[in-house]
Amino acid sequence: VQLVESGGGLAQPGGSLRLSCAASGFTFSNYAMSWARQAPGKGLEFVSGNNSDGRTTNYADSVKGRFTISRDNAKNTLNLQMNSLKPEDTALYHCAKEPASDYVGNYDYWGQGTQVTVSS
Repeated sequence: VQLVESGGGLAQPGGSLRLSCAASGFTFSNYAMSWARQAPGKGLEFVSGNNSDGRTTNYADSVKGRFTISRDNAKNTLNLQMNSLKPEDTALYHCAKEPASDYVGNYDYWGQGTQVTVSS
């Protein structure tokens, strides 16, 4: 299993970024996927997840209405559109694979992460 995130960077408060995760080594369309983040000095925090067909999504309260998760099962890609960014969104964002098709909040693999920094 390989999960490679991209799209992070520096954004101003109120700005937008789009993260992508390229998945390989497993049948992507069979598994739920999630985004999680880790801020400096803090633990891993769930951000958003969706089930294997992308029809069921979940969001942390802190990002609801600002972030949108999506997936392209034909391209083995998971995305996270982040709008109205806040300084508290600054973190290392990881793509994570779940062990089943339905989202339950458990991860068996995750990528190295892509850094998102929100600052003026």
